[in-house]
Amino acid sequence: MSKWIESTPNRYLKMKDPKTIEMSKSSDFQLTGKQLQTIRGFGGCFNELGYQPLSKLKEDEQQQIYRDLFSPEELNFRFNRTPIGANDFAETWYSYDESDGDYNLEKFSIDHDKQTLIPYIKNAQKYQPDLELFASPWSPPTWMKFPKAYNFGRIVMDSENLQAYADYFVKYVQAYEKQGISINRICPQNEVFADQKFPSCVWSSEDLRTFIRDYLGPTFEKNGLDTDIFLGTLNGPEDMSFSMTGMKLDNYNRFVDNILFDDKARRYIKGIGYQWAGQHAIERTHASWPEIELIQTESECGIGDNSWEYAEYVFHLVNHYFTAGATAYTYWNIILGDSISTWGWRQNSMFSIDSKTHQVTRNPEYYVMRHYSHYIKPGAKLLETTGHFNSMGTAFRNPDGQIVVVVQNALNRDLPFEFSDPDNPSKGISVTLSPNSFNTFLIN
Repeated sequence: MSKWIESTPNRYLKMKDPKTIEMSKSSDFQLTGKQLQTIRGFGGCFNELGYQPLSKLKEDEQQQIYRDLFSPEELNFRFNRTPIGANDFAETWYSYDESDGDYNLEKFSIDHDKQTLIPYIKNAQKYQPDLELFASPWSPPTWMKFPKAYNFGRIVMDSENLQAYADYFVKYVQAYEKQGISINRICPQNEVFADQKFPSCVWSSEDLRTFIRDYLGPTFEKNGLDTDIFLGTLNGPEDMSFSMTGMKLDNYNRFVDNILFDDKARRYIKGIGYQWAGQHAIERTHASWPEIELIQTESECGIGDNSWEYAEYVFHLVNHYFTAGATAYTYWNIILGDSISTWGWRQNSMFSIDSKTHQVTRNPEYYVMRHYSHYIKPGAKLLETTGHFNSMGTAFRNPDGQIVVVVQNALNRDLPFEFSDPDNPSKGISVTLSPNSFNTFLIN
């Protein structure tokens, strides 16, 4: 029994009947029989500027959106992200301790998050019993940096400061645990190559290796934390791209391999998170370090027009990261109102909420994610495929044995599409894919 779900620019999630045919071999899309990595799931990021418009809706409307996003019966967003302190979609820039020289972190507090991020996450927990979180800071407390600023500078690499910063992560994990929220993974820095207008902190490979090996890893171990440390989030490196570290050329091996070939550092690293320009590096890690788990940590965000064309690009990103070895895909702004970032960038989102009318709109990228996350279950296996649609499609086997094929027609014309039943190769499915369409096929 097969099902076909199709979305086009003017019609979403239409159920259609695929045609079953006799076939000897399909050149369009074939399963080789090889199973690849296990999929953890999909999710998004809990950002303050998303929570604010959502919290202004009527209670039943709020809960409907939470249900739609997080319930296993709906989008099933299970693998989610939250910032440690302010990111560029926080209402204000802040950290959990802005008391200069407070190396003992006596003034540490997550009270700010109790007004926004924590209720956001706890509402999601109502509908997602298996919610997982990874977290990363966009900037350390400003007094730990030079120059002292959220949106500039680097961590001060002296022992007292680095130990205080490692303790800062421990206090964060423990404080959230007291709120009933487990932080499953920590990435020490969001976008280590980015010196931005918003909260950021550039890290060299050597500094990151030292911090993880000599401070963060041992401090987690000493405190008995079972939170995993992931290298990242890496927005690169892009070979032949000038960095901010003395105008040297970024180089994949000098940055990533410099850390991973250090056995003492690698023993603390459970995985690596890639985003943005990291899409060009993830395949190299997967080729050299297949034993290390890879996750995609932030979907690229467009310019706020929520166009179908950009949704097609996001569809490609999901496809690319899984075929490059990722086990999870994380969307960025799942909800936005009229607000722009604290530095003036309008971005795309899955849901838009009008600040005046409170009207809720599901944008094209909502349907991109649904074509994947509603049907591909945690624990699914990515299946190796070949064929002419291989750059536009992926296939998965769910834990119950169901095959899920997700494929795009990126052309502006109809395209015939055939693929064989993996459990009965003499039978196959033959359909015509609509122009600029997203398609999910279920084979039981």
